Amino acid sequence: MEGPRPYCIGLTGNIATGKTTAGRMLAMLGAELIDADQVAHRVMGPDGEAYEGVARAFGTQILAPDGTIDRRKLGALVFADPAALRRLESLVHPAVTARIRAQVYRSAAPVVVIEAIKLLESDLAALCDEIWVTTCPQALQLKRLMETRGLSREEAELRILAQPPQEEKLAVADVVIDTSGTLEETRRQVLRAWEALRINGKGDSVASA
Repeated sequence: MEGPRPYCIGLTGNIATGKTTAGRMLAMLGAELIDADQVAHRVMGPDGEAYEGVARAFGTQILAPDGTIDRRKLGALVFADPAALRRLESLVHPAVTARIRAQVYRSAAPVVVIEAIKLLESDLAALCDEIWVTTCPQALQLKRLMETRGLSREEAELRILAQPPQEEKLAVADVVIDTSGTLEETRRQVLRAWEALRINGKGDSVASA
């Protein structure tokens, strides 16, 4: 039986909108950060729950010479094929959700942040007390993907187009973080929202937890 859990922020936003930056800022402020992408890396590792299913579903073409899953090869395949992407998600997401849920309930931190691009499409959303969404113009998403991840323009566009419109996330956001400005401007927004948290139903701020 699951016991009490910390206050939980769901941090989401489309690809390259600044989730990782905002998540690191929240970790610096004292939250425990759970990165769903890192959890997905682990569940698709050779000893992970999803490895065999993914390898069987997509074949040797997505494997590196050492037998590990080559995420760039896998990404090139699934982002060009919506059905393949749905198949991958059906194999990976249940294990990711189970690991994250267990980590949330084990945490001793007053606030846990779940950073997940598919947060709202998963069961993880039900764990969250509030939803934070990062956003920026699509042109900036494209620039970031090409410059920081080394993707071609076509690869970057495929990743952006594979996701639901950002407006769907913004429509349910409790907090919106616009990352199109400087890092300091983003930091101020994160700090302002953090200081406004009321984490135990009694009106207490996170600073008093």
